[in-house]
Amino acid sequence: MTKRHGYALLAAIVAVVVVVSSAIYFGVSRADTSSQDTLAGPRNPQNSAAPASAGTWVGSWATSPAAAEPGTEQEGLAGHSVRNVVHTSVGGTSARITLSNLYGQQPLDITHASIAVAAAPSNATAAAGTLRRLTFSGNTSVVIPAGQQVVSDAVRMEVPHDADMLVTTYSPTPSGPVTYHPQARQISYVAEGDRTEDVSGAAYTEQSPYWRYLTALDVLSHESTGTVVVVGDSLTDGVTSTFGANHRWTDVLADRLRDESGAPRYSVVNEGISGNRILADGLGQRAVGQKRTADNPSGLSRFDRDVLSRTGVKAVVIALGVNDILRTPHQTDPDKITEGLRELTRQAHSRGLRVIGATLMPFQGHRGYLPGLETVRQAVNAQIRSGRVFDEFVDFDKALQDPYNPRRLRPEYDSGDHLHPSDAGYRRMAETFNLAHLKGSAPAEL
Repeated sequence: MTKRHGYALLAAIVAVVVVVSSAIYFGVSRADTSSQDTLAGPRNPQNSAAPASAGTWVGSWATSPAAAEPGTEQEGLAGHSVRNVVHTSVGGTSARITLSNLYGQQPLDITHASIAVAAAPSNATAAAGTLRRLTFSGNTSVVIPAGQQVVSDAVRMEVPHDADMLVTTYSPTPSGPVTYHPQARQISYVAEGDRTEDVSGAAYTEQSPYWRYLTALDVLSHESTGTVVVVGDSLTDGVTSTFGANHRWTDVLADRLRDESGAPRYSVVNEGISGNRILADGLGQRAVGQKRTADNPSGLSRFDRDVLSRTGVKAVVIALGVNDILRTPHQTDPDKITEGLRELTRQAHSRGLRVIGATLMPFQGHRGYLPGLETVRQAVNAQIRSGRVFDEFVDFDKALQDPYNPRRLRPEYDSGDHLHPSDAGYRRMAETFNLAHLKGSAPAEL
């Protein structure tokens, strides 16, 4: 063998060794990564690994912290695990959550938290192999100061769209009032002791109609490019929709955006608070640190927190104004209402967001109805329809009114209280929405 042939053979052997070593390295690396994807994974039991795949972070579910839960002023939910059940609008390959202690009067100590796909709708049991431990800056515990919130680390997991998720937290010590959303229209669960890593729901013997602490679930999505945030009152909160069925109009809107050809690929998050007004806060006030926090804060005061700060927001839907007219003290100046709506639009435009507003639906027959209030409602709707309040509008009033008496809801769309829609009425609201209005950028000025 010549010296040149010997060098060639040596080079070939070295190349083979490099290729084989690389294959072994990458094979081991992939095995290590997959072992971190379950709670029981031996290499990383905390399961706080960052997402490995590309995508867009969007809001799959959210709710507004609305008040301090009555009866929790002293102990909070110390020594209990809270298992919130929430419904996704879109799926993803990683997830993270936001926890709020907005109405707490002392630090909230969360020592463990987890997330899982529910085994069945409205069920406290996790689907096999889906439970993941959550971390916060790499730690399994976090302390949330009074009046503050915290976002978890991202965790790799397959989050299905249109599915129920379980988000569980445990706090061992008293934390004062629990920050909650009272009109969940969804059963969640509570267990004694630290049951955050229970796959079974057997220990979760207490049912709850509230969402506690949890205010957002974000996902790293390949099916969505942004988030639509809907800010509203009980008509958006869906207070008369079928319990646990996800029949709010925002749920149906999410289905349309996901399923219809040519629709913008946006998720939908619902920031409705029952009784919410544009201009005025609710009556309750809580001292938190050096400031006071209102129960049921006005649309104007919560817009930055609940809308502009949401993950991946691309468009905003505003469905507020009925309670300004209907609730005491009545706001009888339509110009003040529409100016409040314009201010919300201006704030959204400052972030480059497109704004779609809703006309105010009829409420004759409701116990609070007065002929003078109907005049105000009509005046507000006239300004909305003029195009001088929002970029676009959806005419819920026209879609749900009784054609024989436009001051009333059509009977099949009326839940029976002559203010809130039935399931059919909520579906009609979503079907009325022109999905094309969500596309495009915000104009510089109306």
